Amino acid sequence: MQKIEFAKSSQSTIGVEWEIALVNRESADLCSVAEKILDQLKEDAGLGSEDEHPTVKPELLMNTVEVVTGVHNTVAEAAQELRTNVRMLNEVAAKHGVDLYSAGSHPFAAPISQPVTDKERYANLIDRTQWWGRQMVIYGIHVHVGLDDRDKALPITDGLINYQPHFQALSASSPYWGGEDTGYASQRALMFQQLPTAGIPFHFDSWSEYEAYVADMLHTGVIDDISEIRWDVRPVNRLGTVEMRICDGMSSLEDISAITALTQCLVHDMSMAIEAGYKVPVMPAWYRVENKWRAARYGLDAIIILNAQGDEMLVTDHLRAEVKRLAPVAEQLGCTDELQGIIRLIERGAEYQLQRNTFAASGGDFKAVVQENVSRMKAV
Repeated sequence: MQKIEFAKSSQSTIGVEWEIALVNRESADLCSVAEKILDQLKEDAGLGSEDEHPTVKPELLMNTVEVVTGVHNTVAEAAQELRTNVRMLNEVAAKHGVDLYSAGSHPFAAPISQPVTDKERYANLIDRTQWWGRQMVIYGIHVHVGLDDRDKALPITDGLINYQPHFQALSASSPYWGGEDTGYASQRALMFQQLPTAGIPFHFDSWSEYEAYVADMLHTGVIDDISEIRWDVRPVNRLGTVEMRICDGMSSLEDISAITALTQCLVHDMSMAIEAGYKVPVMPAWYRVENKWRAARYGLDAIIILNAQGDEMLVTDHLRAEVKRLAPVAEQLGCTDELQGIIRLIERGAEYQLQRNTFAASGGDFKAVVQENVSRMKAV
C-alpha cells in the first residue's frame, strides 16, 4: 500500500495560484517569452539563473507564467500579495513589449503551435498525451484551503465537487477556441478533462482507499508522481490542503477574491459540519458529470442538479441563496465583502459574456477581446 502522509496545516488558511498568459502588445497573439520574463524577475530579485523565483513560476507552455501566494489567513491578504506580484510582472513584461492576459483560453491563438517549457515532466506529458496534450493552451485559477485533519480531505473534495457548476459558471471565460465561438461558456473545462488523470475526481470512502488508488496509478505507470493527478478538486498531501482547480482563468482581482472567499467559506463550513458529526453528501457520479457539462455549456444560465434526488435550480439563484447562508461564516473568516463579490459578478456578467459582448461591439475583432482583458489585468 502507498502510504500518503498529510501535512499539518491550519484550518481554513488559503493560498492562490493564478495562471497568466503573455501576449504580444501589437498583435495580441500569444508570445512565448516566459523564460525571458522569469530571468528578468530573478535578476531584479538578486537571484541566480538556476534559482526559482518565489512568487512567479514557469508553466507547461512558454507563453504562460503562474503567480502564487504564500499562506494567508484572509482573502484580503492573499489578494494584496497577488496585486503586488502582478503589478511587478506587468512592469517587467512591458519592457519586452508584452501584456498580461488571463482567461480560460486565448480566443484565436493556434493551440498546436505553442512551444512547451523545457522540463522533463512537461516533455513526458506531451509525449504521452500527444494531440490532446498539445491542445492544453488553457489557463486557470487554483485555490488551496488548509485542513487541520487528514480525514476531512476526501469528504471536502466531494463537497466542493457538489459546487463544481457554481465555480464553473462564475469563472467561465473560454467561449472561443482557435478563432471560433464554441457555443460553450467554458471550452477549457471540457478540454482539460481529456488528460488521463484530469477531470472530476473519483469518490473514496476512506483515506486507505485513496492510498490504494494512488499505489495502482504509480504501479501501472499512469503517473510518476502524485502531483500528476490533476483532478478538478484534489487533496494536496504535501501542503495539507484541498485544492479547488475548477475555475477558468480570470482577469479581475475582485472576481478572483470572490471565488477565493466562496471556496474558503464552503471549506470552513464543511469542516465545522464534519466536526459536528455531519456527513458531506456525495452526488451520484452521473449528476456530477452532467452538472459540469451544463455549467461549461450554459454558464450562468445553467440549471443545475442540487442533490441525489435530482432537484434542480438556476445556478445563479442557488448562488444567491448560498451567499446568504454563508454570510456568518464569511464574517467569521473576515471575507464578507469579498463573498458579496459573487453577487456583483452575477449582476455584471461572467467573463464569457463580456468577451462575446466585446466581440459583437467591435464588429467581430478577436484582438479587441484580448485588449479588453488586458485592460483589466493592467488595472489590478
